[in-house]
Formats: sequence, structure tokens, C-alpha cells
Amino acid sequence: MQSFSYYSPTRVVFGKETETQVGSLVKELGGSRVLVLYGGGSAVKSGLIGRVTGSLAAAGLAHEALGGVKPNPRLAFAREALERARAFGADFVLAAGGGSVIDTAKAVALGLGNPGVDIWKFWTREAVPVGCAPVGVVLTISAAGSETSSSSVLTDEETGEKRGLGSDLVRPRFAVMNPEITFTLPVYQVACGVVDIMMHTLDRYFCPILGNELSDQIAESVLRVAIEKGRAAVRDPHDYDAMSELMWAGSLSHNDLTGLGGVKDFAPHQLGHELSAMFDVAHGASLSTVWGSWADYCWETNPARFARYAKNVWGIENADERAAARAGIDATVDYFRSLGMPTCFGELGIGTQPDEVLHRLAVNCMYGGTRKVGTFRVLDAPDAYEIYRRANH
Repeated sequence: MQSFSYYSPTRVVFGKETETQVGSLVKELGGSRVLVLYGGGSAVKSGLIGRVTGSLAAAGLAHEALGGVKPNPRLAFAREALERARAFGADFVLAAGGGSVIDTAKAVALGLGNPGVDIWKFWTREAVPVGCAPVGVVLTISAAGSETSSSSVLTDEETGEKRGLGSDLVRPRFAVMNPEITFTLPVYQVACGVVDIMMHTLDRYFCPILGNELSDQIAESVLRVAIEKGRAAVRDPHDYDAMSELMWAGSLSHNDLTGLGGVKDFAPHQLGHELSAMFDVAHGASLSTVWGSWADYCWETNPARFARYAKNVWGIENADERAAARAGIDATVDYFRSLGMPTCFGELGIGTQPDEVLHRLAVNCMYGGTRKVGTFRVLDAPDAYEIYRRANH
């Protein structure tokens, strides 16, 4: 094992009807006035918000609920929610939803912990947060892993910029996970979640630092389970076995466990973020769209790594290392397609894009040429353009 620092403080409360425990969980952490954030009306119609607020009320906690979080979470809404939290005097932020709701809750919590600083400055690196209100999560979709991660993503809809933030300050204090809550998800969202789980793992697995055998085998196990249970979940989203395994896999995929000793790559995530920002497509779909093209462009950086992935995740045995590597890439792309996930621009529904759009995506991905992305293979704007070009059909 290479050197690493590991911090994963989130308390996980897993199982049926666990959402009824949120009141006692918040109270144990000293919360007294709770802002509950959620997405669409389905969270209300399903009774989830009622159960959550009922638990808070039973614990004697003042609370206010605010819905309206959208996919690819918006900065404007986060600012609005922050003002509501301040007016209410919130000292705890509870997210009842998936990655977008959780990331919005993290933004609100940072705003509460850093009065006088516009929250977007944390995402643009113009300011460094020094405090954060506590965040709790009631998870409704297995995907982003934000319920146990230090990450948060926001989109400035006015400029079209989608930025990520990493800070241990925003790690949720607890994550309540009842797999039955995910039974109402559309199959497409389930499939998007499977892709996101896999990508959080792959973006740690494909890195330049090798020799972390236990981390590698944990990552390979998470991938195998996600692949197997993903097939079952798409066939039947009411399959408790499949949905429960995916829920835990989603958390493990993004709490840094699968990459200990290595460094994150996350180039496919950065490439996908630009597609989401420009075309407002689902995050998981953006990732499946670019991953095959990224792998096609980058695999020769270390064919042995891709060959190991092919063997240990997909069971592909081939003495020809290069052939095995290519077969592993093809197996992954075929799997995404089998879930109904897009693997190119056409399948994503945005059509073939003109060359000028590909260049703009590439430049935006590199923040106007001020950065590079990736570690497995470091990419600049011309590299990003080529990857987008390979996906542009």
C-alpha cells in the first residue's frame, strides 16, 4: 500500500423504515432548527417528506421544508435556499433526495457556516470555506455517493459553468438509507445511478499509482456487484436485494475507500460535466456517453491496467494484453448500452454536434485553458476535443 489519509466520518443507518429515525439522529448532533430540502413532488406524494418531518416533530425539533431542487443542481436555487435557512434560523440542513439535493444541502450548509461570503466563490476557488453547518441525508437514489463524500457539484445556469468542490467540511454527519424508498424510481434513473456508481469507482481505479492491491480488489468487487445488481435492478426496481446492494455500493464508491493509496483521475467526470452544463442531460448519462471514448483515447497509456480490469471485473481471459484491454472497454460500453444508457452523442439525444461546439466543450472543460484534468493520462483542451470528437456520432 502507498501512503494515504482516510477520513470517513458519516454514520450510516441502513435498512427498512430507517427514515423514521432522523429526528433522534439530528437531536443527538445538537440540531434544533432543521431546513429539509427535497426535489420534486414525488417525495411528498410518496409520503417520505411526511415521515421525515413527522420524525423531526416527534423529537421536538422545529423544521421547515423546501422543495424544488432540480437535477444538475442550480446555484440560484442554492442561494434561495440559503436565504430561507437564514431567515428560519436553521442550524441543521437535512437533504431528502439524491445527489442534487445533497449537493444543494452542502452548499446551504457552507453558506450558513461562512456568513458574508457568496457560496459560488467556494466552487470557483476564490474563497476557502472555514465552517459548515451540519448536514444529514435521507437517500432516495443510489448514484452520486454524495451521502458519504466530501464532494459537491453546482451549476451556474447564467454562465453555464458546472463546478465541483471537495472539502471534508461538507461530509454528511449521517446518511439514512432505506432501499425501499428507491422502489418508485423510473428505470432510467436507476440505470443512470448504476453508471455513476461505476464511474466513481473507475475514476479512482484508473490512476498512475499502482501497487495498492487491497484498494484495487475492493474497487473490482464494487464494480462486479454494481454490474450484477444493476442488471437485476433495471429488470425489477422493486427487487430489494438488488436495490439494497446498489445503495451500499453507491456509498462505498465515493467515500474514497476504493482509491486509497492512489490519486483520483475523474477526467470522464469533468468531460461529462460539460455535457450536463451545456445540454442539461442527466449526469449518469453524460458519463456513459464519454467513458468509451475516453478509454479509447487513453488505454494505451497503460494497457496492462485495462487488461487487469477486463480479467478481474469482466472475466475476460486473453494472453494478448492489448486484446484483453480492448475487450474490457467493449464489455463496459456494451453493458452501458444494455441498461439503456447512451454511449455517444446520438444516443444521448443531442445529435451530432458541429466542430465549434466540440471545441467550446473542450475549452470549457479546461476552464478556458487554465487547467488540465486527469491523472491516468493528463488531458488538455486538444485531448478533450479529440475525446468529444470520438463520441460525436
